[in-house]
Amino acid sequence: MPLLQLLCLHQQKRKRQQWRPLKRKGLAKPSELGQQNYHTLLAECLKKERLFEDQFFPADVRSIGTGPLLQKLPQKIQWKRPHELHKNPVFYSTNKKRLALCQGLIENCWFLAAVEALTFHQDILFNVVPQNQSFERKKYAGIFHFKFWHFGEWVDVVVDDRLPVNEAGQLLFLSSVYKNLFWGALLEKAYAKLCGSYEDLQIGQVSEALVDFTGGVNMTIKLADALPDLWDILTRATYSRSLMGCQTHAGPTRVLENGLVAGHAYTVTGIRKVTCKHGPENLVRLRNPWGKVEWKGDWSDSSGKWELLSPKEKILLRRNSEDGEFWMSVEDLQTHFVDLMICKLTPDLMSQEDGKKWMCSMQFGKWVKGSTAGGRLRSRRGSFWMNPQYLLKVLQGNGSKRSLYSCSVLVSLIQKHSGKHRNRVPHFHIGFSLYKVQKSCDNNKKLPPAFFIWNAPLSQSLFVNDREVTQDFRLRPGTYVVVPSTLEPHQESEFILRIFSRKHSLCELGGDSSCVLSKEIVDKHEDWEDFFSKYFDQYPEINVVQLQRILNSMAWTRISLSNELCKLLTIRYGNPDLKITFENFACFMLRVELMMVDDDDALFMTQSKGEALNQATWAIMNTVVCPLR
Repeated sequence: MPLLQLLCLHQQKRKRQQWRPLKRKGLAKPSELGQQNYHTLLAECLKKERLFEDQFFPADVRSIGTGPLLQKLPQKIQWKRPHELHKNPVFYSTNKKRLALCQGLIENCWFLAAVEALTFHQDILFNVVPQNQSFERKKYAGIFHFKFWHFGEWVDVVVDDRLPVNEAGQLLFLSSVYKNLFWGALLEKAYAKLCGSYEDLQIGQVSEALVDFTGGVNMTIKLADALPDLWDILTRATYSRSLMGCQTHAGPTRVLENGLVAGHAYTVTGIRKVTCKHGPENLVRLRNPWGKVEWKGDWSDSSGKWELLSPKEKILLRRNSEDGEFWMSVEDLQTHFVDLMICKLTPDLMSQEDGKKWMCSMQFGKWVKGSTAGGRLRSRRGSFWMNPQYLLKVLQGNGSKRSLYSCSVLVSLIQKHSGKHRNRVPHFHIGFSLYKVQKSCDNNKKLPPAFFIWNAPLSQSLFVNDREVTQDFRLRPGTYVVVPSTLEPHQESEFILRIFSRKHSLCELGGDSSCVLSKEIVDKHEDWEDFFSKYFDQYPEINVVQLQRILNSMAWTRISLSNELCKLLTIRYGNPDLKITFENFACFMLRVELMMVDDDDALFMTQSKGEALNQATWAIMNTVVCPLR
């Protein structure tokens, strides 16, 4: 056997042993979350009369993290169960005051603001926090569970009830005003497990947690650029049961002279149009997750503005207590806050077509270096066309006269990195482009590069450095193509594309089918070796054009390479722009031919020729022999 082939076979066997565990590792989304069945574990613990201990999220420093959070912790940390902290612990009580949670040592005001928004909708809250749980001895085994919407599906997260406390027995992280109430602390622990650790709850957006609690669609409004109908949006959001939060200007966390906290998240807990002596005024009610430190301006607890209201309305709205909740005008909201985040449970917040049903389509995809990570549209010679493409057919919905001319369509794009820890991989700038096409794409094929040279997107692509980007459109019934992308090429991540409208269809162009190199067989009995022997006897030397003509007229058999192999081929043999020169391609094909010389080789005895080719390609891609450069 030739030396090159022996080297390739040796490399193949060595790499095959390494690839398998890597494949399994790459597929591990937090798989342990789905494998821990709450009811099974509860029954097992009750039967054995023991308290549950979660091995996947242990009661030690590994669950807290490895970063700056450790520096905030006291020297001696203990992990205790609620029964060790209070003689009568309660999981959840409908009799307790609704807003009774307090932030701990973690800088996760964004998470707590979302939790408090959740408490205004008990049906949604009870989906996240199942109520058939308690500390009653007959039903208690030290195990609890919570549900989150995690990258397109609901995930049930199991935790034990061992919580970190200081020497005085005080909870280090989220706690309640009522010392015997523990649902908030356990919810935070379950969310920390989903995100990787307590450390991974540091720094975030209210919108992320709101979507994880509901599976809804986030809309972020830049208040400095807010439209004149901001109050109408707030009103529709309130009556459509949307969850809302807002954030102050970025900066070191500190209390400003006006009572607001810089770089901080707040919950929007209500709105009210009041009638003053000089006319109506629109008010927004907010709450600081700290449970204290309030706004000191107009309509604050001690403001003289309350004297402008009727005594009845003043008694109804004013709350002169240091509980972190306060009122301010919508104008002050726009002045002192940067972003308003609205999590829409139904996507019709911006639509005037009330009372109509919406449908949702969801597609999972990946941006892969060398294959589908094309980056944004830059120039005519860019790689934008490589990005995944989705065919969207907008149909006339529900017989509405308005839908004959235009339909409301909401597009949502969410990115997800493969790492277990939420904060260890920063978000990419992501966005999408929407194109109108005149007819359905032929054979479900992707649009070619030329299409993007001569056609412009319907609107300017908006790229944001957030987990999710959404945009509303008014589209005529017809056929469109949505192209999600990262800002820069070669950035790898998974993503979810969601489309909401009255009526539509959505499918991926190109799909996951293999890349096929094929040519009709001119003569089944004609052999490559015979052909070249005859041809080069007459013409010992040929130029590039002649070689191209020969190859185009050759008799090719059908060769099928999977997308994964094509991606690897591009990375292994391509230049920095991921383009393969003819020399490198020829080198690759020669090595494939060498690997396929002996069909009786033990490596290929039980495989089809296509499978053997794929195996050979893996070996060649990773061979010690360097490709041409």
